[in-house]
Formats: sequence, structure tokens, C-alpha cells
Amino acid sequence: MKRQKIADAWAFLILLAGAAFMLAPFVWTLSTSLKNQRMIFDMPPKWIPDPISFDNYRNVWEQSPLLHGFMNSLIIVAVVLSIGMFVSAMSAYAFGKFDFPLKGVLFLGLLGTMMIPYSVVMIPQYIGFSALDWVDTLLPLIVPGLFGNIVVIFFLRQYLQGALPNDLLEAAKIDGCGFPRIFWSIALPTMKPALAAQAALGFMGIWNDFLGPLIYLHTPEKQTIQVLIASMQALYIGQSNYPMIMAAAVIAMIPVILVFFFCQRYFIESMAISGIKG
Repeated sequence: MKRQKIADAWAFLILLAGAAFMLAPFVWTLSTSLKNQRMIFDMPPKWIPDPISFDNYRNVWEQSPLLHGFMNSLIIVAVVLSIGMFVSAMSAYAFGKFDFPLKGVLFLGLLGTMMIPYSVVMIPQYIGFSALDWVDTLLPLIVPGLFGNIVVIFFLRQYLQGALPNDLLEAAKIDGCGFPRIFWSIALPTMKPALAAQAALGFMGIWNDFLGPLIYLHTPEKQTIQVLIASMQALYIGQSNYPMIMAAAVIAMIPVILVFFFCQRYFIESMAISGIKG
């Protein structure tokens, strides 16, 4: 028992040190956003600014189109997640619970697309979207996501195999439920924890996406918030005004933190039901 307590204490200290190491950049970003320009390069560095100033948050809204970037990112996330997650759920239900010709071949083909790096399709996609005159619009960032995500499909398929027994589906068919009714009333509510977990991950991925918006969006008012923050240093704020850049970064992190805070229990719930299944 004594050895176990010592091991638990060491494990706690290691985890605590790891948590402090990972939280330090966020705390420093928040601290810098509350400082004035003269306090940035103080030695030794001050983690708690004195005095605390919120002027950077007000100035960043006034001196850059941050609201446009915030709304553009929000539009992309809302449309892609609402439609793309629904399409992914339908695909996962079909691959997990239906039998149809070439089912295994089609699913392996979809999984194979995960091995193709984005750099391979980046130029052909740009040429195609340019031919459609979609460059400098949000469409190249929205339309591909409307057809689902293979990672989400794979996860939901594995989840359904463990969480939704076939006997329940057979009972629903005997009661006269059709396939749309079974999906909407039984399969979709069953997938709720997995959908919430994948939606949170998808939100963070889309919200923090940098390369796609950097390629397709050129007008400052049409850029997403991540690209806008990266371009602030040269275009809007000046090369040395780090407090305002950090204030913009904190504003961009708030939605991600809120989404993860409200959806974190679904990660554990979905993993507990589905397990780590191959």
C-alpha cells in the first residue's frame, strides 16, 4: 500500500508538471494581451501584468476586420458541421448496418483516401475551384465538407457496431418502421455521444484551419479569423504590437475552449461504449 501511494504521488506530480507545461503558453498569451507595449520585454518577465489593461481587446476590434474573420469562420463551421455530420451519420449507418454489393470494397476505398496527403490534391482542387470562379469566396471551404468526412464515418461505424444491436433494428422493422424512421428515431439518437465528440473535434479542426483559407481567400474582409490574425502583424497592427496580436489570439480561442468544455464528457462516453475496436 505504501509503494502504491508513492507511485500515485509521483504519477500525480508528473501529470501536474505536464499540465503546467502545456498551459504555460496559454497563460503567457493571456498575460501578454493584458499588458501595454512597454511591458512586453521586461526582464524578468512578469506573468501578472501591472497595471492590467483591456485596451488591446478594444483596439483590435477597431483597427482590424476581426469581426469579419470571426463571422466567416463561424459560417464555415456552422454549415459544414450541420450538413457534413448528418451526411457522415447516414453513411456510417449504411456501412455499419446494411448489406449491399461491394460494401467492403467501397469502405476500403474510402479508408484509402485517408492516406492521400492534402498537398497532392491541393493544386488540382485550386484549378477546379478557380474554373468555377469560387476563389476568394467561402465556397471552396464549405462545399467539400458537405459530403461528410471519412474519419467521422469510420468512427461512427465502429460506434454503431457496439452501441446499436441488430436485434433492436429487427424489432423496429417488425413494428413497421421504415429505414428513414429507424435512422431518425433509433440510430441517430444512439449516435448522439459520438456525434457530439466528433463535432467538437471537427469544430476545432475547421476553426483552426489555416492552409485552406490562406490559399483561397485573398480579401481581408473574407478571410477567416486564423488567417486574419497571422496577417495582422504586417497589415494592420504593426510589427511590434504583440499585445494586440495576443488579444486577437485569445478572442479566437474562446469558442474552441467553450466547445471543448461543454463536449468533453461525450469523448469519454463515446469511447466507453464503442471501445477501441478494429
